[in-house]
Amino acid sequence: MPATPVPSPCVDVCTLDADTGLCSGCLRNLDEIAAWSVLDDRQKRAVWKLIGQRRRALASAGAGRPAGNGEPRGEEAPPA
Repeated sequence: MPATPVPSPCVDVCTLDADTGLCSGCLRNLDEIAAWSVLDDRQKRAVWKLIGQRRRALASAGAGRPAGNGEPRGEEAPPA
């Protein structure tokens, strides 16, 4: 049985935050967004891990995003 592909964190809210350099929808930077289609599953999982770290850092800093600004599918990481 083939491995489940790692889903994209994109939530179609594609706006870069000038202060953080991150997409306000998926919390990836431009390099991560541009490279996504050529990353292997291990690399994609590493990006998902960074997204979780960024989300926690923003939440603990009180920089929560407004409702409806796109949480990446409510996941900290994709299915293994």
